[in-house]
Amino acid sequence: MTRAINTRPRIQALVGYVVQYLLPAVISLVLTLYASRYLQDTIGRSLGMTLTYAGSAGVFSVALVLALSAMFEVGHKRIAVQIIRKYSRRPLFLIGFFAALSDGMNSPQIALQIGDNIASCLSVFAGLLACIIFAFLAIRLRRPVAHLIRDRALAQRLGQPALQESLRIFSALWYWPILLMLVVTALNLLGIGEGSERAMRGALLTSGLIIGAVFLSTILHHSFRTPARRTSIYRERLLNVLYALLRIALAVTFIELLSQIWGFSLLAFASDSNTGKVISDSLGRILLILLVTWLAWVVLDTAIQQTLEPTVTRHGTREPSTRVKTILPLMRNAIKVILVVVCTITTMANLGVNVAPFLAGAGVIGLAIGFGSQQLVQDVITGLFIIIEDTISVGDWVVVDSNHAGTVEGLTIRTLRLRDSRGFVHSVPFGQIKAVINHSRQFAYAFFSVQFTYDTDTDQAIDMIRQAGSQISDDPLLSLSLQGSLTVFGVDSMNLDGVTITAQFRTMSG
Repeated sequence: MTRAINTRPRIQALVGYVVQYLLPAVISLVLTLYASRYLQDTIGRSLGMTLTYAGSAGVFSVALVLALSAMFEVGHKRIAVQIIRKYSRRPLFLIGFFAALSDGMNSPQIALQIGDNIASCLSVFAGLLACIIFAFLAIRLRRPVAHLIRDRALAQRLGQPALQESLRIFSALWYWPILLMLVVTALNLLGIGEGSERAMRGALLTSGLIIGAVFLSTILHHSFRTPARRTSIYRERLLNVLYALLRIALAVTFIELLSQIWGFSLLAFASDSNTGKVISDSLGRILLILLVTWLAWVVLDTAIQQTLEPTVTRHGTREPSTRVKTILPLMRNAIKVILVVVCTITTMANLGVNVAPFLAGAGVIGLAIGFGSQQLVQDVITGLFIIIEDTISVGDWVVVDSNHAGTVEGLTIRTLRLRDSRGFVHSVPFGQIKAVINHSRQFAYAFFSVQFTYDTDTDQAIDMIRQAGSQISDDPLLSLSLQGSLTVFGVDSMNLDGVTITAQFRTMSG
């Protein structure tokens, strides 16, 4: 037995505190009780018994807490245990002493010998001192105790993140229920108000409800927010909606239970009274409208974002087209505005607001804006059709008119941005574009002509052109830009200098 205790330091420390503090207190209390049997029933005997009981309770409080602290003296918790031992011995003794003294002063024998008023005053004073010292000790030791609560082995912290988060939150809030209980106890001692026992029970239930709500909220957070394997983007967004709905349900349940603890029920108010029925029906319809609007936005926004993401294939990553990149963000913003307007109008209608004047006013404002910005509307509509028809894309070399030609660097819903051969940037509104020459679509033709004198054999000249075309086609660098063999059209024109023969290559655009 002794060998087993020596090999386990924590058990050895536990036995040491029991022998050093608890055993002397129990022995002194037993001896005092035994000796009091032979003493006369006087005020000195009663006060002596009360003080002995209070002192034994104080020593017992110290021994109990220090013995329990020995069970946590391991690893990184040792420093916290040492801090608790250093600052808690005297306050723990005083807490136990004054609490037991308050209880002892309520005995009929003490009240009979020293008077009810004096006994009651001493009981209340001792109880208040115990509450004040207990609150001071809880605030002073809040950080060491929090460290004991949340500090666990690394494998446990990584393997149980939800529990670790709950412990972290509880470690930051553990002393608040104690302070609340002490306040209610002090009010009970002072006799302030009626139903102090009910208030104390309500405070304790409220503290338990808060802790339970925090724990469930943490479980929900880690259940839905913990990174998992890659899933569908639709599933991720819908899980976010479900998470928000569960948080709302948790909040409503918390409010209902809290109101029932303090003697009020929101559900009963909503079902029994006419005012409650009107409010609950309106809130229910509004919440349904918001939920439908939210789900519609989630589905449509997810589809647009998924379309805008690059497509990964075996041959690499393919970016969406410029038309898609331009139209879909505009469509997304338009859908957002429409959903917000529809949701706002239906919500106002459910609240009993007449929305007809608002709609009429919005129509008038829209007409005024339309008449005042005709050029802007023209640019937007023209640009929208150019983008939809995919007439121009980023990277194309285009000629818009005699003054604007270059590589397309960007497209907005209203303007076209070009960079010419000298490096200058041209910003051209779509409304000014009447025709576009695009040099970068699919393919182009390299047209050339060769002039011969009249005494040249035409067939030999054509053969020479075809041989030169074959050499160009066989060239490893030039052949990369060609999409076919040379096409000779024959004699194109005749003039005083000779005969002109034309031919062309089909080449890549650009």
